[in-house]
Amino acid sequence: MRERVIGSLFVWAIVSGCSSASGGNGIVPNRASQDSSSGSGYTVAVLPSLGGTNSAANSINDSGWPMGTSFLTGNTIMHAALWKAGKVTDLGTLGGPNSAVEWPVENDRGYVSGISETSRKDPLGESTSWSCHAFLPDNGSSGDTCLAFVWYRGRMHRLPTLGGNNGYGAGMNGATEIVGWAETKRHDPTCVAPQVLQFLPAYWDAVTRQATALPTATVDGITDPDGAATAVNNRGEVVGISGLCYQAVGSFSARHAVLWRKGKPIVLKTIGGVSWNTPTAINISGEIAGFLNKSGKTDRHGDPNFISVVWTDPRLKPTIIGTLPGDALSEPTAINDNGVVLGVSFPSSHVYLWQNGTLTDLTQLISQSYPQLELVSVGGINDSGQIAGQACQVVSGTCPASGATLVTFLATPNSSR
Repeated sequence: MRERVIGSLFVWAIVSGCSSASGGNGIVPNRASQDSSSGSGYTVAVLPSLGGTNSAANSINDSGWPMGTSFLTGNTIMHAALWKAGKVTDLGTLGGPNSAVEWPVENDRGYVSGISETSRKDPLGESTSWSCHAFLPDNGSSGDTCLAFVWYRGRMHRLPTLGGNNGYGAGMNGATEIVGWAETKRHDPTCVAPQVLQFLPAYWDAVTRQATALPTATVDGITDPDGAATAVNNRGEVVGISGLCYQAVGSFSARHAVLWRKGKPIVLKTIGGVSWNTPTAINISGEIAGFLNKSGKTDRHGDPNFISVVWTDPRLKPTIIGTLPGDALSEPTAINDNGVVLGVSFPSSHVYLWQNGTLTDLTQLISQSYPQLELVSVGGINDSGQIAGQACQVVSGTCPASGATLVTFLATPNSSR
């Protein structure tokens, strides 16, 4: 199942999605099904997979192209996938078994950023700790290194690290800017085994494929040793985290939420927690969506206890979006240029939409017109209001159920059709 509580470096992933291995850029014929019911305000299309029974969109651009992951036949291998005009393209890998697109990719020029395992074994044995593997189905059991990639015109290219063995490609804007994080050569004493190397926020140009490190935050005279960038808007403003190496997955790696303007870090205000403070998306106006840990005993232990927030001004405290009724945690995955936030509330795993202070249970809304589908995760919302994510095809009145199919969905507002 693909409940994605962002889990990577700083994001705890209850991820499930899928994709496949080996190169190939094969296009699977259109098997999309579309229900014309309009009671929910959306027309929902179920998009084809790469052969498996688990796929999910984690992003969508303004051209209406979802991007994410899809399992291959057999449901053991997952590949990064791009859906265009109802067809799915396998983006392949960098030589290893699995790849994925997990963060906001807003490029309409055909570039896609993401992560992929390679055919090179990790010399330090970090494969089970490095950020990628919170999002990939083998949990690092392959022993392979994982790198950031940029895909363009049918070919996946590896992006360099900052001197270490592993990297992670996260968000991309409408130009050629990709952000993420990458290891350096430095053995970091703040790491928890099996993680060994320091990692820093990284910026890549999609054309030149050169890597540049962004500075981490300095708070009370102490500069954080590690950090990561998650998303970038069309003005080149970057958001991400700064903290300790820890396990290279969330928790104390995200002590501070950060905005980079012209390469300089600005520490964003939080709600008192010291872990899991993670911006996840930023729009053209500089509005930032993210999740913050509440202070308390669990926070001091580095456990997730976070809720969705929005920063409308980096100098001010964030606005708390909160959770859907009855839930304890929530995580936003996207914000469009109209300030509409999309996310997931847990443990119900219901998708929410937040706009102008109003929180809507989109899972419940869609199910009224599409009872055969239950939305379980979302990746993106574009400026037209199209939403892409993952839904469970209901079997015998329950979801998920044994053998249930997890599909990529595209929901288009009827007003935009």
